[in-house]
Amino acid sequence: MRNEKIKVLIVDDSALIRRIIQNILVQDPDIEIVGTARDGKEALKMAAELYPDIITLDVEMPVMDGISCIKHLLKQGQYGIIMISSFTKERANETIRALELGAFDFITKSGNIFDMFSPVKQKEIIDKIKLAYRTLKSNQLFNTVERIKPKGIADNAGKPREMKYVIAMGVSTGGPRALSEILPEFPGDLPAAIVIVQHMPPGFTASLAARLNEICKISVKEAEDGEEIRAGYAYIAPGDYHMTFDCEGKKLRVKLLKTPPIGGLRPNVDVMMESLSETGFESIIGVIMTGMGNDGSKGLIKLKERKNAFIIAQDERTSIVFGMPRSAIDIGVVDKTVPLQEIPTCIMKFMGVHG
Repeated sequence: MRNEKIKVLIVDDSALIRRIIQNILVQDPDIEIVGTARDGKEALKMAAELYPDIITLDVEMPVMDGISCIKHLLKQGQYGIIMISSFTKERANETIRALELGAFDFITKSGNIFDMFSPVKQKEIIDKIKLAYRTLKSNQLFNTVERIKPKGIADNAGKPREMKYVIAMGVSTGGPRALSEILPEFPGDLPAAIVIVQHMPPGFTASLAARLNEICKISVKEAEDGEEIRAGYAYIAPGDYHMTFDCEGKKLRVKLLKTPPIGGLRPNVDVMMESLSETGFESIIGVIMTGMGNDGSKGLIKLKERKNAFIIAQDERTSIVFGMPRSAIDIGVVDKTVPLQEIPTCIMKFMGVHG
């Protein structure tokens, strides 16, 4: 039994939301509410005085918004920050930015406030707070605020004509930040397409793709049903759709499916990897990155068996959560385990490309 409780600071301009989150968290004996704040400025002051482990932070607030607040918080101390975000496009964009800056994860709130009381939502909130706490205590949270440089001029004229490889990436908790670190390292004329499953609700994947496209030399977009996969592009599976592929000769086309979630997940990494293994395309690189659980391992086995794919796993030190990479490593399917920052170099060396 743990001696210390998880200290949580709740930050939201809505008194009702503060009360709802408080009522959910007090049910768990391992969690202690140390305070509540109405805006970012008040949150900074209270965090400095109360030393919370975890801060739930509303994206949209008066006086100081969530993005400004997170920048100050991460300079001020070491906190596990979980964003609370509504399902609007603007809020989704801000949530992606918060994750990129160093927030651990996010929780969505719908227009119907009663959805917050559902057993599934209550479990999600408590589970994410506990996971953020464990990650914080294992020193896996990297609170460096500004690292990303805009890409400048993007030119599609430099796209390669031939797609020699498909790079399939699976990622979950910590993924938006990890992707924002490695995708900008790939050259615009990469002779490969990148296909990505990032566990994320509908709407947020479009914002993630748009944000990554701003900072990458390759083009990044949310995948569309029926489109051809092309070199120099990265395609992110839309939230709530499985991403699979049809093969026409050497051409691969996206096929989005609403078949049931696998392991509670849609999109699912295993589904994407297994679908690739069943196509006629032979040159595949599999990459498994930070995330909870074991999604991706079964699909990587299929890629190895059917395509002799080259498999890379992110190492434990740089993974926010090491579950997905650890699972792939444990089953013996991984060829190379490297720190996050070395993944692009590892991929390009294997392909014989110099960035």
